[in-house]
Amino acid sequence: MRYFLLFFCCCSLMLRAQQKGDAFRKKGMLEKAITAYEMTYSTDPENARNTYNLACAYALTHRVEKAFTYLDRALKKDSTLWVLADNDLRALTSDQRWIAIEKRQLAKQQLKNPDYARLLLRVIMKDQAFDYQLDMAKAQFAKTGEVPHWYYPIAAQKKKITTENFMELKKLLKKYGWPRYDQVGKLAADAPLLVINHHPEDSVRVAYLPMVKKACESEQGSCLEYAKIYDRILVNQGKEQWYGMQFRYGSNRQLEPFPVADPSSVDARRKAIGLEPLAVYLKRKINFKWTIPQE
Repeated sequence: MRYFLLFFCCCSLMLRAQQKGDAFRKKGMLEKAITAYEMTYSTDPENARNTYNLACAYALTHRVEKAFTYLDRALKKDSTLWVLADNDLRALTSDQRWIAIEKRQLAKQQLKNPDYARLLLRVIMKDQAFDYQLDMAKAQFAKTGEVPHWYYPIAAQKKKITTENFMELKKLLKKYGWPRYDQVGKLAADAPLLVINHHPEDSVRVAYLPMVKKACESEQGSCLEYAKIYDRILVNQGKEQWYGMQFRYGSNRQLEPFPVADPSSVDARRKAIGLEPLAVYLKRKINFKWTIPQE
């Protein structure tokens, strides 16, 4: 009994340390996050999630050697491709060791076109550039009502990267065609949708919307991203959105959805393309309580 209690206490302490690391990271307190993740790693080195988060925290602070050390350990039993699109690790991508990681993770998959998948995953990582830093800026605005001065140069650089990334995507689409889940996997195939949605010009979204919709309807592309793109077009045209995917800051500086057309039937429209109820999505995404009854 004493051994069980001791084991339970140790597991509880490790879990709390990992949770503290996640909380510190979310607040932008990366040094404290690293300390918490290191504490968990010292007693539970087989905890791949904690080890991966530790690698990401080191990468965000541009400590490349430490990041690669822990990333290699975290990926030993990981066969997913998310690591190749995770912008937290962007500081590692100019190193030759990153190419080895790309090859190793792609080899764990059975893709018809792994080379195309690799290039699309790079596009996704670029698309997410500076998202962590911009999230910190949004959190500060929500808390104080002031936009931090460092937001502006980062936002300008983000816009530049987004435009350049779109040009790269167009070259890939011309060479390989529109990607499909059964060719490059679900994650990589959604690269065009992310880049198109984040492009500063609405004309780009309008031009590609038919292809995005076709990919959704054929179950070879994300209907979630299709809904985001379609709603963004509507909002930018001053119209009510259709699926409830676009947000704005309300008077209390908290995120809320833009007005939704025929809101009592929005869940039926969402269900038709395989999306969860809007109340569930908004609660998880922006902690917003959607209370309009559904037909």
